[in-house]
Amino acid sequence: MDIKKKTLHAMKEKLQFIYKQQDAAYLLTNIRRLMEEYEPSIPAQNKNRDFVSEKDTILITYGDTIREDGKAPLQSLHEFLNDHVKETLTGVHVLPFYPFSSDDGFSVIDYFAVDPKLGSWEDMESLSDDYELMFDAVINHISAKSEWFQEYLKGNPAYQNFFIEADPDADYSKVTRPRALPLLTKCETANGPKYIWTTFSEDQIDLNYKNPGLVLKIIELLLFYISKGAKLIRLDAIGFLWKEMGTSCIHLARTHKMIQLFRDIVDTIAPDTVLITETNVPHKDNISYFGNGYNEARMVYQFPLPPLTLHTFLTGDASHLADWARSLEETTEETTFFNFLASHDGIGVRPVEGLLSDEEVQAMIDKVQAHGGYVSYKDNGNGTKSPYELNINYLDALSHPEDEQEWKVKRFAAAQSVLLSVTGVPGIYIHSMLGSRNYQEGVEETGRYRSINREKLDRRELEQELADSTSIRSQVLEKLKQLIKIRTAERAFHPNSPQKVLKLNKHIFSIVRTNKDNPEEKIFVLVNVSGEAQSLSLDIDKQTAHDLISGKTYPSSSDKLPVSLQPYQVVWLKV
Repeated sequence: MDIKKKTLHAMKEKLQFIYKQQDAAYLLTNIRRLMEEYEPSIPAQNKNRDFVSEKDTILITYGDTIREDGKAPLQSLHEFLNDHVKETLTGVHVLPFYPFSSDDGFSVIDYFAVDPKLGSWEDMESLSDDYELMFDAVINHISAKSEWFQEYLKGNPAYQNFFIEADPDADYSKVTRPRALPLLTKCETANGPKYIWTTFSEDQIDLNYKNPGLVLKIIELLLFYISKGAKLIRLDAIGFLWKEMGTSCIHLARTHKMIQLFRDIVDTIAPDTVLITETNVPHKDNISYFGNGYNEARMVYQFPLPPLTLHTFLTGDASHLADWARSLEETTEETTFFNFLASHDGIGVRPVEGLLSDEEVQAMIDKVQAHGGYVSYKDNGNGTKSPYELNINYLDALSHPEDEQEWKVKRFAAAQSVLLSVTGVPGIYIHSMLGSRNYQEGVEETGRYRSINREKLDRRELEQELADSTSIRSQVLEKLKQLIKIRTAERAFHPNSPQKVLKLNKHIFSIVRTNKDNPEEKIFVLVNVSGEAQSLSLDIDKQTAHDLISGKTYPSSSDKLPVSLQPYQVVWLKV
């Protein structure tokens, strides 16, 4: 393929930053070869559109969340989505669908295969015909059961530098630890006992990016995913990619350069494909993965949003959420946030360091535990532990088990409206879309707290519940579909349209979104986060305002427009 000299030079510079000159030259030659090999199989690219728009809403799901007898789960998922949300969603993030050995898919045995228990590559490609797909690139680590690691254990020279051997007596006190587990795992190999780097678990073996051969395997993997229909590639736990003794081993300069190299490759061969980084860390570190706004990730996960929104509705006070939203830096036209409230993981606590006090975090923990949830801890490296994430279904996190269904639905829909209103692309977890509840049986069965929000659903039973308009599933799904339908028709909700935060009443989260193509068109977002009626006045300069949700019109005869909101009411006023 014809790669511009400017691009080749940029790739060469990055490679020479990471590696010595000989390795950099070897990598550049072979990266070009891989790109030429894969070019014929890359789907056609549409270079004349925004990389995101107000119409984008992405569902997050496991490939087998919806099951039925006699059918591959990926086929059941595809049929179910087409039946219920085809006109609502544009994208689907299918969580790791590869053969795996643990961690519900995030300990991958074979990166290049679809787990036969889920379906086939044909099923994934069929799904990509109707939805833009997000694939996980779980490339910080690989399963201990993988061929790569098994061959390493056998002494196969081709795999000897794929993993990180380490001295168990060295000082690792500076290394950032996401979990309260040993950093190194002792393994018996053909060359004797070795201590191997395992950031997340003994079954998740960290890959050695100092090895050019390993890097080429990973670049081939990214190209393979694009050839199979990936429109978004989620770089899982990517902050830990490069290890250097004497450092924190997270967010290192070589990690950023590697992602920038991936971006060069993707932009050249598949400019429609979006790289999204998953780094569950404080906000400043998280947004560093935008690079200069044009050279690294196009989207980053907005990790503070889930705990801040939860805190807001548990306290009925939007002050912290508003302060944080006001502090957000503007993104470039080539970057935006990926917003979410719930996911397959828990609600991260680290992202609100510096945003909530220890007492406020503890109060949130107490409420989550009272609502049937759990708390996971991380090792601080000095013998102490700190809260890492809250494990609970988001609907139950917001409501006490004894609350009436009407209030659970209203409160939950109001929280989701925040997700759908703020700048960025919304991602909705399937169990939020379907009004699921705490799955305590899963925790008891697996012994893992995260199982509380990873229930597998029988399609027949699910369809019956959705057909019942009085069920919480039906009411939640219909409410979210209504909000998404309204959102997708409004250019002011474009992920890059300007956002201004108003502080008019601490019980009402208030922002103004302005159509980026027409500054005269604005939508005032008003969300009552409390269980009490609230009121405020808006400065709309004698303009008429129309609530997109209720259909109510507010004629204004003065500069100030009084607005009253019932408990957990959401108003999207277009002026």
